Amino acid sequence: MSSTAKVWFVTGASRGLGRAFAEAALSAGARVVAAARDVEPLAELAERYPEDLLRIPLDVSDRAAVFEAVDKAAAAFGRLDVVVNNAGGLLYGMVEESTEEQIRAHLDVNFFGAVWVAQAVIPHLRARGGGRLLQITTMGSASAGGVACVGFYGAGKAALDSVSEALAMEVEQFGIKVTIVQMGGYSTGLFTVGTTVAEADPAYDTLRARLLEMWGDDAGPDPRTAAPVVMELAEMPDPPRRLIVGSRSFDLVQEWDRARDEQYRAWESLSRRAPG
Repeated sequence: MSSTAKVWFVTGASRGLGRAFAEAALSAGARVVAAARDVEPLAELAERYPEDLLRIPLDVSDRAAVFEAVDKAAAAFGRLDVVVNNAGGLLYGMVEESTEEQIRAHLDVNFFGAVWVAQAVIPHLRARGGGRLLQITTMGSASAGGVACVGFYGAGKAALDSVSEALAMEVEQFGIKVTIVQMGGYSTGLFTVGTTVAEADPAYDTLRARLLEMWGDDAGPDPRTAAPVVMELAEMPDPPRRLIVGSRSFDLVQEWDRARDEQYRAWESLSRRAPG
């Protein structure tokens, strides 16, 4: 192992985007700490990179376990350079249909879990004089706002966007660069193994059918096609605060931005009646 090789810490690394990012980093000569609830799917990768890959079982919703895992990762390879805050899942259900338990469990992973990782890695990055923190969110939180049936997924990612903006301002003084990576739709298994489904209320059947028709059957491109963009992002000396990953997604976000601006302008006179 080269002492100059960068050390990546990737959560949700056993499948989908996390797996793609971990593999790309290893292929580029980096050392990778791959964290996931189930690390067994990474066995083949560990055989290929026995000296450069460390697998750590981790449930990011457990704050104490996150801090322990991060300390273990930093001790194993001497430091951390690039952190990819990727772990997450999907809660599929209308707002009314979703139970308190489902909502809290979902946000425990998608929002609070990401916060725990950020809190745990910042002291390590600050101690070494800088580093990269890539906050994996979604293009849907860029401009679209909430979308029916996946409202809590969007809410968690939008909250992470907001906190990440604040975090970026706070840690910039330490040489730590934070980028909100707003991913487009990729074939990650999020809608299958990563999904919690609320009990369907027949009152929403018509809307649900319309949504399924709108979304179609296309699972999206292979996550590995997004990895080169993230690799380049991690190497930039002055990376953007936000980046949309996906050509089609970029166009969609631009459309949403224009539509939202038109809506604001349509009601500008009413907005301006208040002095605040």
